[in-house]
Amino acid sequence: MKAIQYKDYGSSDVIEQVEVPKPSIQIENDVLIMVKAAGVNPIDIKTRMGIMKKTRPVQLPFIPGGEAAGVIAAIGSNVSKFKVGDAVIALTRKSAYTEYVTANENLVVLKPQSLSFEAAASIAVTIGTAQSVLFTEGKLEEGQKVLIQGGGGAVGGAMVQMAKAAGAYVIATASGKGVALAKSLGSDDVIDYKFQDVAAIINDVDLVADTAGGEAQVNLFRVLKPGGTLLSIATPPSQELARRYNVEARFVASNITSETLQNGIDLIDAGKFRPVVSKTFRLEEAASAQDFVTAGGVNGKVVLLVE
Repeated sequence: MKAIQYKDYGSSDVIEQVEVPKPSIQIENDVLIMVKAAGVNPIDIKTRMGIMKKTRPVQLPFIPGGEAAGVIAAIGSNVSKFKVGDAVIALTRKSAYTEYVTANENLVVLKPQSLSFEAAASIAVTIGTAQSVLFTEGKLEEGQKVLIQGGGGAVGGAMVQMAKAAGAYVIATASGKGVALAKSLGSDDVIDYKFQDVAAIINDVDLVADTAGGEAQVNLFRVLKPGGTLLSIATPPSQELARRYNVEARFVASNITSETLQNGIDLIDAGKFRPVVSKTFRLEEAASAQDFVTAGGVNGKVVLLVE
């Protein structure tokens, strides 16, 4: 079968298309999925570049890809939730850039009939991460004020929709086409960070969800109310600034499960969440897809189509 892999860490030049044996079920609670589409995430690029060697080492050669949508081709002897032929969304952790992949049934959910496979492949990581930041860690409640740094991106856009569905007052930062996108997803206010100083406009925020990191993160401390919380999925925030502003600030690694993913599926079924796919590439264009994500400014998710 076709697969995308790399044998060494490095730039996108290390990515190659190869023929590898079709996987078989080795664990009784796994399912085998015929992949129709796979999501492309920043973690795929960081892993390929070797940035994650210490925290998330991989065995080379490595087939990337942490999420997929497709059709179940076989099931393990202990699988009870699914049957062959079910259309599903899976958090695979690895090896989704291929024609077939295995996944534990506890990291798989049924694909909503309203979603195409390409849309379905865009949501597992975004919904799971948004759920982890806003609710598992951020404890966001109805009526609270939340600022989402990067509301036009894939994860940020998911956060906007899920926070709004929970009854929060949602403020997003974005730029370019992302401003209109964040508004269309339900943001009450959108700050164009290239032309406006968010800290000069916004204050008294309960929760800041930072998807961008970098120098812009420093400014986010100023918008929080005393006792507020800043959570980042990009870079660990300064503890010195947290003490200065009397807030809590920490880095969050998302804990994605089928339950957290199902919360997003329920919102889709209720018409309160829509996936946003920025651009699709063919499987053999995986290097170009990763370069597109690396370039930044992507509004929505990048997806690989497997034919």
